[in-house]
Amino acid sequence: MSVTADPIPPADRTRPAIGTSLWVAMYHSVGDCSDDPYRVTVSPERLRLQLRWLRRRGLRGVSVADLLAARARGEGRKLVGLTFDDGYADFVDAALPLLREHGCGATVFVLPGRLDDENQWDPLGPRKPLLSKQGILTAAATPGIEIGSHGLAHIDLTKVDDETLRAETAGSRALLSELIGAPVQGFCYPYGTVDQRAVDAVRDAGYGYACAIDPGPLNGPYALPRVHIGEQDTAVRLFVKHRLHRLRRRPVEGV
Repeated sequence: MSVTADPIPPADRTRPAIGTSLWVAMYHSVGDCSDDPYRVTVSPERLRLQLRWLRRRGLRGVSVADLLAARARGEGRKLVGLTFDDGYADFVDAALPLLREHGCGATVFVLPGRLDDENQWDPLGPRKPLLSKQGILTAAATPGIEIGSHGLAHIDLTKVDDETLRAETAGSRALLSELIGAPVQGFCYPYGTVDQRAVDAVRDAGYGYACAIDPGPLNGPYALPRVHIGEQDTAVRLFVKHRLHRLRRRPVEGV
């Protein structure tokens, strides 16, 4: 079982913001891109080139938990968070070998309420199988790989009642922690949508951090911004995205 070496310290809202923005890349599926209306898929070859680009620039992809722990120690300026949303089965088959080949880690956000299911929330595009219990255990047993929660059923948390919100946050954490036999530190908001109510629910559920996409006015370890990475992101586009993210994103408070 892979567990980050240093636990994430409790959020301290009195700490000053870090000097530079965290750079966290958002992936989804790794496989055939020929039918991809939502642009959630990168080919294995493209992912290989992107990981190679990171390493050539002296950067290394790691899990979000490891990234935050390093930054809490005043280290990790050359670390990049790598995340894979939705828990597609191809993470184990296609992404994991490439991550290991390049000495990278990552966080995969899975749906414990949809084990062995498909991406039924996408009305267009091909059906993609999701990780099974064994697939999640295989990923969790790989050094450098962190398992995080994406909720139970991939629903917009800003539009649900209180009971559903608790189930999607606290309930999913309990199920996933039991499955992998270790505490789950990270959460990812489905669709990237987040409001203060969802942030409070995630924090109250015991998570150490949560990933969004563009959290708007929200800031801090429970509203981490990320950069979408897709099949069209060549070395030039990655350079621009990396540079613009550092310029446009304000420092994350409390980490």
